[in-house]
Amino acid sequence: MTVSYPRLAARTARFTLGIPRNVTVSPDGGTVWFVRTADGVSRTGALWAHDVATGQERVLVDPDALLADGEQLSAAERARRERSRETGAGVVDYAVDTAGRWASFALSGKAWAVDLAAGAVHELPTVDGVIDPRVDPTGRRVAYTAADGALRVVDLQGEERTGDEQVLAAPETATQVWGQAEFIAAEEMSRYRGFWWALDGSSLLVERYDDAPVQVWHVADPENPDREPVAQRYPAAGTPNSEVTLWHVALDGTRTEVQWDRERFEYLSSVTWTEHGAPVLQVMSRDQRSARVLSVDVADGSTETLRELSDAAWVEVTSAPRRAPGGRLVTVEDVDGSRRLVVDGTPVGSSEWQVRGIVSTHPDAVVVTASAEPTEVQVLRVGLGGTSDVEPLTSGQAVHGAAVGGGTTVVSRSALDAVGTTLTVHREGTAETTQLSVVAEPAPFEPDVTVVSVGERELRAAVLFPRDHVRGSRRLPVLMDPYGGPHAQRVLASARMFLEAQWLADQGFCVIVADGRGTPGRGAVWEREILDAFAEVTLADQVDALAGVAERFPDDVDTSRVGITGWSYGGYLSALAVLARPDVFHAAVAGAPVTEWRLYDTCYTERYLGHPDERPDVYDRNSLLPLAPRLERPLMLIHGLADDNVVAAHTLRLSSALLAAGKAHTVLPLSGVTHMTPQEVVAENLKVLQVDFLRTHLGA
Repeated sequence: MTVSYPRLAARTARFTLGIPRNVTVSPDGGTVWFVRTADGVSRTGALWAHDVATGQERVLVDPDALLADGEQLSAAERARRERSRETGAGVVDYAVDTAGRWASFALSGKAWAVDLAAGAVHELPTVDGVIDPRVDPTGRRVAYTAADGALRVVDLQGEERTGDEQVLAAPETATQVWGQAEFIAAEEMSRYRGFWWALDGSSLLVERYDDAPVQVWHVADPENPDREPVAQRYPAAGTPNSEVTLWHVALDGTRTEVQWDRERFEYLSSVTWTEHGAPVLQVMSRDQRSARVLSVDVADGSTETLRELSDAAWVEVTSAPRRAPGGRLVTVEDVDGSRRLVVDGTPVGSSEWQVRGIVSTHPDAVVVTASAEPTEVQVLRVGLGGTSDVEPLTSGQAVHGAAVGGGTTVVSRSALDAVGTTLTVHREGTAETTQLSVVAEPAPFEPDVTVVSVGERELRAAVLFPRDHVRGSRRLPVLMDPYGGPHAQRVLASARMFLEAQWLADQGFCVIVADGRGTPGRGAVWEREILDAFAEVTLADQVDALAGVAERFPDDVDTSRVGITGWSYGGYLSALAVLARPDVFHAAVAGAPVTEWRLYDTCYTERYLGHPDERPDVYDRNSLLPLAPRLERPLMLIHGLADDNVVAAHTLRLSSALLAAGKAHTVLPLSGVTHMTPQEVVAENLKVLQVDFLRTHLGA
């Protein structure tokens, strides 16, 4: 039986299952560890080891062999995975000690450890609901937090490993949690950890958050009215955040609070503790226009300011500041419009490159990912001697990443010329390479993507026609398929990213995927043009992209039949398009849209729109609700009723406003579905319904 593309995409997690991820290189460079599923459809990740010298691979941890009754996850772990958009099962993450002897991981709510040389796997004596077990750098203990909010340590030494675990910190109230990242850090700052080991394994830095100030919302299950709604602490714009503190906790349980001006800097955006010096924090003001990089004296909890950062719009949260060899401070900062690597306050490298992240630090250089052309991501070696000391380690129209250790570099590459990812292992001093095995399901087709630069702003857009379309033979209805918001980029030189767009095009559309102002890869000025102006700027760029593509392909594009579809911010943009510009857009499908920014979280929303009590006019200008009486085009709203990120109230309030204005529209509620929609049946039928809706109203 032929499997439809939408179902196959859901089954394969968009063809990512079977690709090695979470790659780590051993300290001696001789072994590469990674997580990978057994094939392209299994979601159960296993821990693998790749021998750099021989290219041979072996399974170190096979969850199917360890679990007789299948995997069980706590509600806290499921929530943590929702924040990180993790849809996998089995081993999804792991931690390795400094010597590369032990790795720890969570599996079915328990903590486990594996002897990386011998391959012996041990279940540790822990409570249920284990979250984020991390072996200490010396390989003697594993610390973990649990669903009950306590931080515990279990001994890793000895053959029996049956010693009692030690509770280092336990919550004193029902709203306190030790050792986990609070909602805002995980959802908006990409910080998913809540504790960090000292190099000697004698103590830890531990976050404690208290949700008592945060308002309680309730996520109901209307399909099952006998079930009580789930109470959830949600910090909506303008409301209180969690109270976050950081503590130095010794193994005997003594603790010292780390001191900083929390009244002025309430966000703890990052923590690093490397072997090159004292721990480093980055803290931010609530309006995110000011940040400090702090060094911590763990003896008394005092802090010293290393860097003061400020910006009239916002300070961008990028790679966490850290100490490099010699104790030097390495940060990524916006300098004169470019995102630069900064070492001890001095920019290094070239302003031609927009740094995206730090891969590794070395005595004489820092390895980073960066872009000169925004659709490409390269790996660079940036020397510390001056602005000209930049050595590209990759090249070509592709998206690259890297992991480095002990003279070995693993380079991942995904390009436009073929669907697939390669991971090549380079050993210093030799031209020979090996490959990490990729067992992903082959895509059923190759997307035919044309990447163009259009309009006066040189917007990057990907254009896809049906694969059987003959250029100039007929003018097709257009389907805009954006995300369009900050911190997410759709137009990248990776064929896999356009598989769904090609499938949509094959249904009879010219599909346009366009990145406008606010999206990454083009520098601080580009990103900050959305300040206070989500609706105005991001919609204008989609209109300009459409016009530019129509000018480029006048015999293939019919601008009298234009639809738009998107999810999350893309859903907001889609609904906005038919409400504000019905002269351009003729039908829209909006999935999980933010419709009223007062209902979205503090950190994200206030970064771009300010505080709603201080700037109500800005929120009103960017809300969809006041636009409801203007609807004159077909609009389908889709929303998961279990969504705890963009709650279903967004769609329901817009629907109510439309009904009050007498405006017909379609609402598709998804029972039991969160912000992610990985279920095969849901994914397949959603796409079929969307395409039918668009075809009906665009005459495709």
